[in-house]
Order: sequence, then C-alpha cells, then structure tokens
Amino acid sequence: MEKPLHEYACVPCKGGVPPLTPEEIAPLLARLDRDWLAEDNRKLVKTFKFKNFIQAVEFVNQITPVAESEGHHPDLYVAWGKVTIYLWTHKINGLTSSDFYMAAKIDQIFNAQKSGQATAAAKP
Repeated sequence: MEKPLHEYACVPCKGGVPPLTPEEIAPLLARLDRDWLAEDNRKLVKTFKFKNFIQAVEFVNQITPVAESEGHHPDLYVAWGKVTIYLWTHKINGLTSSDFYMAAKIDQIFNAQKSGQATAAAKP
C-alpha cells in the first residue's frame, strides 16, 4: 500500500520538466480531499471555511512554516471566514507531484486545527 501523500517531501523544481498530464493528475487528485480542484490541469485550488477572520489567519500561520520547510509556497488568499489556496509549480506553470504533497499537508493542518490538535503532526 502506498503511503499517504502528506508523508512525501516536496522536491524543488528547477524547471525543464514537463507538467503532469491530465492522466497523471487524475490518480493524485483522487487521493486528496474531494474539495480540491485541478483548475485547467495547471493549478490545485481549494477554499477552506472558518467561523471568523482570526481562525482563517491562524490557519495561514500554521501553513507558512510547513511551506517554508518544504520549499513549496502556495498562494494564500485570506478573507473573512475563508482561505483560498492555489498550488502549482511556478517554474513550469503547471502541476508536479509536489503540489499534491503540499495539498495533502495543508489538509492535515486544517484537520488538526479543526480537531484542536497541535499542528506539529502536520510537519513532514
């Protein structure tokens, strides 16, 4: 059995590699929470809902150290009661497996925050 996506480390892209094809994206997307979308097969997008602005900002603050340690930085859009996340590999303007790994790590952070657990478990 394959290990969960959040257990894989993101690999920095140096460019020169092709983005994943729709056929390669589909099985990885199927392993993520169903609310993740592959927008134009180029970006992963998901909106997370919160009770207020403070919870949304706390979520972003929990993502940033994981993103920094993975060297994989999502675009984070914060609004009252929600955070929308866009993930893609900028160097190739498309998706790599690392985008799916980071998405799974973000889901783990969200689930830990929702259940009140410490987010240290979300780190690789």
